[in-house]
Amino acid sequence: MRRATGISESPEAMPAEPQKRSPSNEEATGEAIKEFGTTSVPKAKSAIQTLIIIGQIEGHIVLPAQNKTTKYEHVIPQLVAIEENRDIKGLLLVLNTVGGDVEAGLALAEMIASLSKPTVSLVLGGGHSIGGPVAVAADHSFIAPTATMTIHPIRMNGLVIGVPQTYEYLDKMQDRVVNFVTQHSGITTEKYRELMFRTGELARDIGTVLVGRDAVEVGLIDEVGGIENALRKLQSLMQTQRAARRGHRNKKEVQ
Repeated sequence: MRRATGISESPEAMPAEPQKRSPSNEEATGEAIKEFGTTSVPKAKSAIQTLIIIGQIEGHIVLPAQNKTTKYEHVIPQLVAIEENRDIKGLLLVLNTVGGDVEAGLALAEMIASLSKPTVSLVLGGGHSIGGPVAVAADHSFIAPTATMTIHPIRMNGLVIGVPQTYEYLDKMQDRVVNFVTQHSGITTEKYRELMFRTGELARDIGTVLVGRDAVEVGLIDEVGGIENALRKLQSLMQTQRAARRGHRNKKEVQ
């Protein structure tokens, strides 16, 4: 009697490869609550991308874990992706920030200002310190009636060497902020510096707090409004850009 030297299994007997399982409704709901704090997350596709700047703008130094931060190394790739994505036609920038790293904030502001797509910013709660340049970097800016913006001179934390070079460095950095803000808003250099060095409004520092309409009256922000106003303005800018591109394309075809 011949003894079998091996066992040959049919394909039916082979164990099937595990297939990727789609998350159940319960799992999807749990992820939504964990990520957004709610189950009612909008899923519709939109031509408008929303970018949120909250807490403190984090730069080259990592802030403590308990701080709510916006990391510039996270936002910059998003801005690049927004510029490259043809499906995105406009950017809505929502701010509630206490400020933060000056160079990181200016980097974000420069990138927002250089986008080819229409941009609208909305200050909710606060757009303090370096949040000001980020807010005015958009094509059109709004501020909620109760939102505030603080304008003050640049400050440094940690060890500071008390030499003339340190003062010159701070002065040049401050000029960068002033020049950017005045070039991208309706406020004049003289008015901005006057607000920056004003005394009496802040308890432990010099500067000015602007509430809602005050920011519009000095020319820093374009309008007082909320989310409806911001979206309506962004839709208008998007339509204008589409019409301009269509007219340019028709002109080239005629030529």
